[in-house]
Amino acid sequence: MHILDIFQNSISANADFISLDIVENTHENLLKIEFTDNGKGMTTEMVQRVTDPFFTTRTTRKVGLGLSLLKQNAERTGGSFTIESQEGKGTRVTAEFALNHLDRPVLGDIPGAVLLTVTANPEIGFIYSHCKDGQEYRFSTKQVKEALGDVPLNDPLVYHYLREMITENLNEIGAALAS
Repeated sequence: MHILDIFQNSISANADFISLDIVENTHENLLKIEFTDNGKGMTTEMVQRVTDPFFTTRTTRKVGLGLSLLKQNAERTGGSFTIESQEGKGTRVTAEFALNHLDRPVLGDIPGAVLLTVTANPEIGFIYSHCKDGQEYRFSTKQVKEALGDVPLNDPLVYHYLREMITENLNEIGAALAS
């Protein structure tokens, strides 16, 4: 849910490029999740307030729990949380977790979160990379669009194909480590 929430923040900030980088490093006991976008960015004051659960720029509700919960979960595991942002240039959110910590949330359905975002927003350029102990998988909507030609990203058959492709590649980097 953290990942979907941050994606939605980027989309609401009018980003036309979003990057998600996940690094799992068992040797360093590290899970790092980094989001980068080229949206409208934030002021220094907003960056300082954005992890306050009672601060939000949305008018439909009076709380903004996404970033505050991500920060809380990262710090609960002995990890860290940072936000870098410049108005008019975009934002980078980085959360680091102790990989083996009991309180670390599970990653969940990464292929589903990525594909939900990609297919609901086919006009946005998107890169997802996942590295497990040096084995890396990279998904790029630019490459997928080039391969598909005129077939849209949000075609149901494309969704199922991409889900299988991402899942298989993530399983392969996990299997390479097990052998």
